[in-house]
Amino acid sequence: MIDHDRLFKELLSNFFPDFIALFFPDFIAYLEPNSLAFLPQEVFTDVTSGERKIADLVVQAEFRSEPSLFIIHLEHQSSSEADFNKRMFRYFARLHEKYDLPVYPIVLFSFDTPQRPEPDSYQVQFPGWMVLEFNYRVIQLNRLQWQDFVNQQNPVASALMSKMRIDAQERPTVKLVSLQLLANLGLNPAQVQLISGFIDTYLKLNAEEEAMFQAELARIEPARAEGIMEIVTSWMEQGIQQGLQQGLQQGLQQGLQQGRQQGELALVMRQLTRRLGIVAPQLRERIGMLSIEQLENLGEALLDFTNIADLEAWLGGQ
Repeated sequence: MIDHDRLFKELLSNFFPDFIALFFPDFIAYLEPNSLAFLPQEVFTDVTSGERKIADLVVQAEFRSEPSLFIIHLEHQSSSEADFNKRMFRYFARLHEKYDLPVYPIVLFSFDTPQRPEPDSYQVQFPGWMVLEFNYRVIQLNRLQWQDFVNQQNPVASALMSKMRIDAQERPTVKLVSLQLLANLGLNPAQVQLISGFIDTYLKLNAEEEAMFQAELARIEPARAEGIMEIVTSWMEQGIQQGLQQGLQQGLQQGLQQGRQQGELALVMRQLTRRLGIVAPQLRERIGMLSIEQLENLGEALLDFTNIADLEAWLGGQ
């Protein structure tokens, strides 16, 4: 299972100004980027349903060239949810009440389906009278075309293209384009690893797609392909390391299992020898092939054996 909330929270918290600049250039014009301060997680309890919800990202910021503060609330949704607009309004109302500051609400929808437009407002109205109209900004990735973001020199664009509207046959191309953009951004190794891991999680290619990816990569001139190859090589090294760790763990478990099996076998053979005398080699071989559970059962059953025939009959029933 993919931990969508963790992946998106890591991406957005590490590249928050880039996210704002990519999707809300009008907003970034009056936001002071150096003023951003991530506030503690806000927990909201729905008294009617008893559910506890945690707001994803709550950020305090300053207006550019003005000594005044406001709150940015960014909520990520990996699945469609009925009455989500009502929940967004409740978050807004409680944040506004707690901090007594203007709140800029944003929702990022990352699910693949449905592709219908998600609501961007919540209203309370009577016939002929609008009591309340609460609006929030919406980014719905499954309604965005990845081609529109290819030339955006932005790390969030390189990551989120993997969750935009993609035809099945385009998956290898989108992965290559995303990595090509990432390789040209001049990020540090930790940032590259974060974003490349995000891309690889959501664009995990099958064997046929991987062959197409490698074929397209081979057509890129070496100087431009070098950065992509470094990322791909890093993935391979991580995969080998994980494989070695898993192999060592499996080997240890197998060793313990084998040791336990050998111990049970030695104990049973001593008991059989004391009760029945020397056991023929062919019978010893059959006993050596028994599982631990079968050896334990034999250890109990042999207490009733009186001759080799009883042992042979027991083994015949296994």
